[in-house]
Amino acid sequence: MHTNTAQQLASHDWFAALAPTHRALVCAGIRLQRYAAGAFIARRGEPSRDWIGVHSGLIKLAVYDVDGRGATFSGVPAGGWCGEGSVIKRELRRYDVVAVRASDIWLLPAELFHQLLAESLPFSAYVIGQLNERMGQFIATIQNQRLLGVDAQVAQAIAQLFHPMLYPRTPLVLELSQEEIGLLSGISRQRVNLALGRLAELKLIDISYQSISVLDLEGLRRYGLASL
Repeated sequence: MHTNTAQQLASHDWFAALAPTHRALVCAGIRLQRYAAGAFIARRGEPSRDWIGVHSGLIKLAVYDVDGRGATFSGVPAGGWCGEGSVIKRELRRYDVVAVRASDIWLLPAELFHQLLAESLPFSAYVIGQLNERMGQFIATIQNQRLLGVDAQVAQAIAQLFHPMLYPRTPLVLELSQEEIGLLSGISRQRVNLALGRLAELKLIDISYQSISVLDLEGLRRYGLASL
């Protein structure tokens, strides 16, 4: 087994649950690749060749039109995985996967993903859980964009990075700039700045240079939802 790769993947629940033979297969086939900020990790309309995990950094799932306008579905911080639905269906990718900042990305080839799905019950159970949780997250995102005010949309964009199953390694101090929050929420940097100020006044977060400390995660999750 590739010892260094195994050590790097050990904190991921799905890898830790695999049998030794399947761990060895993963270590032999998975790739770790560096992407610069703004780089496309996967493009909409291309074959879904890999299951995508974030070793370090931050990525987003989004779609763009020919004029460059975009809509963001979700941000994925370190420890998170995405793209399993397209890989399972062997379909063309339905959204772009973009590095919000310089990121180290795990790429598990689709064929190896399907082999694990067929042979490993723990892996299958993990993937089913991922699909279920992500469906709920996407429904919440659509709800938030259509029904919530801007301040609440910013609060929910931050809170979603703390999903206990999808993103279990997110620290309470987020190294996020206002621009990056804007990229995740689809809101201008200037408007994000105003929203963060209001959330800080409510003692939900604390703002420092290039970072945000979450002081009240449950309060952040509830912010703006009482009116729904």
